[in-house]
Amino acid sequence: MNYRHSFHAGNSADVVKHRLLIELVRALQQKPGALTLIDTHAGCGLYDLGGEQALRTGEAAHGVLRAFADANPLLDDYRAAVRAVNVGPEPRLYPGSPRFLAQLLRPQDVLILNERHPEDARALRGAMRSTPAAVHERDAYELWLAMLPTRTARGIVVVDPPYEQTDERDRITATLAAAHRKWAHGVTVIWYPLKDRTAHERWKHHLRALRIPKFLVVEHWLYDADQPGIYNGAGLFIVNPPYAFTQALPPLLEALRTALAPEGHRGAITADWLADAR
Repeated sequence: MNYRHSFHAGNSADVVKHRLLIELVRALQQKPGALTLIDTHAGCGLYDLGGEQALRTGEAAHGVLRAFADANPLLDDYRAAVRAVNVGPEPRLYPGSPRFLAQLLRPQDVLILNERHPEDARALRGAMRSTPAAVHERDAYELWLAMLPTRTARGIVVVDPPYEQTDERDRITATLAAAHRKWAHGVTVIWYPLKDRTAHERWKHHLRALRIPKFLVVEHWLYDADQPGIYNGAGLFIVNPPYAFTQALPPLLEALRTALAPEGHRGAITADWLADAR
């Protein structure tokens, strides 16, 4: 699946991913110690919802615009973060994960971004110019391992690849295994699209074999039955989620499901442990 983000900015997957990132970082920030936030596939950082690529798919209408039309206060923090990069009541620009993370930084926190695509890396540097972020242009999986363990005692790695390469899932699995050996207590978030349920279950089987004790799986299925050959939703693998985050999930996930359910579908969003070792 090609997931060049400019085509999909502000879609339902972004709403879920970014609202949960806000919750996750804030749960970790309940302790005063510094955090290192690392985004391995950072993209452009900021996207024009009126641009040709975004308009070609129209996916923002089923994502951020639905979230803005919803009144649930559990989505207020997400809407505020989007408004922070816009002028006026309607979102014209959409912040990528780097801009969401930058808004959450405390003075003691560190933000490290990586984008290998040269054109996107230039755009990312421009989008992050007013922030303290360090921007790299390296292989994402090499950087992921090179930055571990983080210089601060705690941190988060966000892995959000385009899934253009056939071996993307294998590289994630191998790198996660190596990263966990170097940084067993660290928090890792891995985004993935949901298309073929059988293939996805195979990947989860391989990840389960890593025997990582605290491995949460959040999955958002848009439709009440699988739609063959198309995008059916997205999920997040979260290694070592803090207790405050997992406790906040049930009402937050229900708010997201309600706001994003396609017309005629209830949809489903679930959170389960990959292995029964909590």
